[in-house]
Amino acid sequence: MSSSSQASQRINSLLDENSFVEIGAHVTARNTDFNLKQEETPSDGVVTGYGVIDGNLVYVYSQDASVLGGSVGEMHAKKIVRLYDLAIKTGSPVIGLIDSTGLRLQEGTDALNAFGEIYLKQVEASGVVPQITAVFGSCGGGLALIPSITDFTFMEADKARLFVNSPNVLEGNYKEKLDTSSAGWQVSEVGTVDCACDEASIYEQIRQLVAILPSNNEDCDSFEECTDDLNRATANLDGFTADPALIAGQISDGGVFFETKREYAKEMVTGFIRLNGATVGLVGNRTALFDESGKEKEKFDDKLTANGCDKAASFINFCDAFDIPVLTLNNATGFGASKCDERRVPKAAGRLVYALANATVPKVNLITGKAFGSAYVIMNSKALGADITLSWPDSQIGSMDANIAARILCDKDAAAVSETARKYAELQNNVKSAAARGYVDEIVEPEDTRKYVIGAFEMLFTKRDERPAKKHGTV
Repeated sequence: MSSSSQASQRINSLLDENSFVEIGAHVTARNTDFNLKQEETPSDGVVTGYGVIDGNLVYVYSQDASVLGGSVGEMHAKKIVRLYDLAIKTGSPVIGLIDSTGLRLQEGTDALNAFGEIYLKQVEASGVVPQITAVFGSCGGGLALIPSITDFTFMEADKARLFVNSPNVLEGNYKEKLDTSSAGWQVSEVGTVDCACDEASIYEQIRQLVAILPSNNEDCDSFEECTDDLNRATANLDGFTADPALIAGQISDGGVFFETKREYAKEMVTGFIRLNGATVGLVGNRTALFDESGKEKEKFDDKLTANGCDKAASFINFCDAFDIPVLTLNNATGFGASKCDERRVPKAAGRLVYALANATVPKVNLITGKAFGSAYVIMNSKALGADITLSWPDSQIGSMDANIAARILCDKDAAAVSETARKYAELQNNVKSAAARGYVDEIVEPEDTRKYVIGAFEMLFTKRDERPAKKHGTV
């Protein structure tokens, strides 16, 4: 298979069969510097057009690495910009399939301007239509900004490379030492990439994502018929407290859960579920990760980290932009205590506070374990604007762990610590104490979680939340 046919084949593998319609097939490069015209530039190195995924209209561009390395020049960019114009007008997602050497050096400042034109359209489309990228080959330099501006990014696990600077030009580094352009490093350390997998899996992941997301920020019809029992009990749900991803799969219609940024900041879970046919964004902090046999394979502190807060804030901003309700699962007792966290957690936690407080979509908070201190407050507490707060009966809500509080309160009287801790837990950290003060709306049995969460979002369906007039916030 030639690279040229590969660019088109990628589109055909992604879209519904025979649905792709190409736009701009006859466009070629028009720059004559460096004798560029001596080479044929069919479609100027990018195939653009539209088609459908499960009946949903999408716009797609696929870079052709056989034409000047799929590099971005003037006409190449104009084709992508044209696609964005159509997507914004019709309210449909844009999907970019990237395989490019980056800037077309032969076109100099025309190529630089071309990058800027693409960035501008991405920004205009941000919060209007979903933007998805998949990297199959090289995506370096200024081209690497495209995935950072889009909403969701996938990488081919073996061949894809994503970088601003090549690993070999980083001081003290070389590719064999640390391949900062590899999919493995990008998914776990950077936080731009949602998933690294084989090419066929990427197409399937994108199709799932398009099916669960609204087509645009005004799409009020992105529901599917729910065939799952709305009152379905989920036995032993409290056994999954450590991993919100497992709770998500249990309470969602048909077990649907699309986890985003799954390898990055794994101590924080973000993703989409369906409740009564509607898409809901889910956020929750994780304390353990289990393998397929149910054995614990990774353990995390019940703390909010800087990376976890950033990940959650970005996800909530996306949900709010596209009118997707948010469900939070709260099981946090504090903040990460590393030097890295201490440098970054104040700003990152502030971003999470801002994202949740600023979001006007329906917001439901479920307390599944311990919810202590400021970590409890910023994870969608009623004070921050949660519309409904639910809690499981054995959850604890308070300023800190009772044993720690007792040691502070008793000062040097060690003999009184145990009894003070017991009384503190009973009076201050008991969920009924929080409910008595109105901080918890309902105490629900874990097995009844699904029906209560669905009921809360059904009640909030017509929510309207007016805010002070302003251009935008600054956090």
